[in-house]
Amino acid sequence: MSDIQASEARQQQDQALQLIKAVNEALTAEQATSYRDDSPVPTIGTTPPVAQPGQPPMSQWATDASGILRGVAVASLPVGTALWIVGQVDPLTLGIIFGCPVAALLALGRLVGKVKATVEAAPPTHHHHYTGTVVQDSRSTHTQTKGVIAKTINKP
Repeated sequence: MSDIQASEARQQQDQALQLIKAVNEALTAEQATSYRDDSPVPTIGTTPPVAQPGQPPMSQWATDASGILRGVAVASLPVGTALWIVGQVDPLTLGIIFGCPVAALLALGRLVGKVKATVEAAPPTHHHHYTGTVVQDSRSTHTQTKGVIAKTINKP
């Protein structure tokens, strides 16, 4: 064996021994598996609060009230528009404007009802595609259970 090979073999043996020694130390050492830091956490820092984007900070009551006010504001727009139209247009035109959508909705409702009744009256379609020998078994089983300690009787 040459000197180079011998030194490489010694080096590998040293590395193997170091690895074995490290594993043995890790197995025999008693190490903590968890740590709890009981030091108090600071509640207030020196940095002033910064307003975040979105809805400004306010109480829950104020948040709820603001949502209700927005809803009322949006709901008042159609009412205001309708009142403006009533003031601008004569009664016959108003009857046509407000009557046509109602008549169209009633007609559409009748049409949907007729289509629904037709679809429900039609027999369902079944498509079965078989290859090879097929046996259909349409037997029913009636189950009857009696007693405190249950006894189930299955009758074909």
